[in-house]
Amino acid sequence: MKILLVDDHQILLDGLKFLLQNQSFVKQVHVASTVEHALIQIQSEVPDLIVSDISIPEIGGIAFAQKVKALFPQTKLIFLSMHEEPYRVKEALSTNAEGYVLKKAAHEELLKAVREVAGGGLYFSTEIQKILIQRMRFPEDERILTDREKEVLRLIFEEYSNKEIGEKLHISERTVETHRKNIYQKTKTNTLVGLLKFALENNLV
Repeated sequence: MKILLVDDHQILLDGLKFLLQNQSFVKQVHVASTVEHALIQIQSEVPDLIVSDISIPEIGGIAFAQKVKALFPQTKLIFLSMHEEPYRVKEALSTNAEGYVLKKAAHEELLKAVREVAGGGLYFSTEIQKILIQRMRFPEDERILTDREKEVLRLIFEEYSNKEIGEKLHISERTVETHRKNIYQKTKTNTLVGLLKFALENNLV
């Protein structure tokens, strides 16, 4: 089996490559830290399986997956992501990806997912399965903000910068940017006024 790993964190790529290339069923493992590099690799040699992050630079993991599935429908795809938000999972699965594994999972779970998908099956982390079941039962929950997103939202209203929010919450500036993007997507707005309206309607302020 030929595998392509796509993630913008080189340390993660190196670790996953070492893990996978030592498996008897894996023939080749290539890595790419950008979508552009990944597409060049695919055009050079189409992989059997792609393991990709969702939050990658340029067009992002969702659009990348859609492009791959359109051009190379025989290639299987597993998302390896830290995102557990229901709406994000829904977006990912709309690409017809065969798997979704959380980055906090153990190496053994990722190997299990790769084997399952390689054999023609599907694989989703237990947490993702619960999210899918919850979404089927309560579809309106997709717009509910997480506790962390609520904290970020309140600090946005207090006019703190991403850097300042990160310092207050002890998270990286990049993580704050991700939370901010998720908040705008969930509230279906791109303005501060729209955020305030959402917050007032949902008793968040």
